[in-house]
Amino acid sequence: MTTIEAPKGATRRNTVGRAVALVLATLLAPQVARAQDKGTLNPQPLPPLAKPDDPATPAKELFGRKSAPANLQTRTIGFYSKGCLAGGVALPINGATWQVMRLSRNRNWGHPNLVQFLERLAAQAPKTGWHGLLVGDMSQPRGGPMLTGHASHQVGLDADIWLTPMPNRELTREEREEMSATMIVAEDRLDVDPQVWTPAHLAVIRAAAKDPQVARIFVNAAIKKALCRDAGTDRGWLGKVQPWWGHDFHFHVRLICPSDSAECTPQPPRPADDGCGQELAYWFTDAVLHPRPGPAAKPKPGPKMADLPAACRQVLLAP
Repeated sequence: MTTIEAPKGATRRNTVGRAVALVLATLLAPQVARAQDKGTLNPQPLPPLAKPDDPATPAKELFGRKSAPANLQTRTIGFYSKGCLAGGVALPINGATWQVMRLSRNRNWGHPNLVQFLERLAAQAPKTGWHGLLVGDMSQPRGGPMLTGHASHQVGLDADIWLTPMPNRELTREEREEMSATMIVAEDRLDVDPQVWTPAHLAVIRAAAKDPQVARIFVNAAIKKALCRDAGTDRGWLGKVQPWWGHDFHFHVRLICPSDSAECTPQPPRPADDGCGQELAYWFTDAVLHPRPGPAAKPKPGPKMADLPAACRQVLLAP
């Protein structure tokens, strides 16, 4: 998940806007978090790096090898797609109304505000008709860039919540690693699948968006269309919900910067409207729905430590 804003308004839905969309689609496709990516029942530690102190070593190789949080004062550092997490805490893998998925990834870490938000939303979910949460990726123990799946989720304030309600039993380890989330979007990508979409989907997303700690929720454009159509007169929360590529199996919640984190860079504010007009229409233009194939993007090594806030080196090296 990246944090670049989608083009908005009629003036951006011109030739230049379409070209930008195509470039973004090409560049960002490998970074989209996929709820269908399976885990493993036998995770193996990564081999030691030959030159961990080499300035050219990608930061993801360093943070991806940290299996425990930094023993430092809790704070988020930097921006959601360019930062790290000090003093992270783990969401317990089981709760009365939530279960963590893909345990082998060790990505159920976050700022305490994120853990508290997920527990709060999970407790509220059954009241909305949603039995409970299946929680996907949050952050690594020390945040930072990930080896796979996300460009964001670096500061402990992002979480993926599956668009599949928790079953009324504890999932097995094998199920947590291998079961698939539910595809919500119709095959033509123009709307949600009416055989799958329910009022409870709207209700749980609305409950999340109404939480004052939430800065943004990312969903597939077809899901945003359904939310706009079904929300009724209670529409103030819709402005927090932003369409983005992917996100047809889960919704991505992003929290505001915590009060204890002066080094946290906030998410740019959304427009004041509900986002159900021209901004949403852009996502259903032919250039976005049917981009012309371009040359395959070469994998990028990602940021180096020098590209992250200076405090992230302390986080990386802390016991």
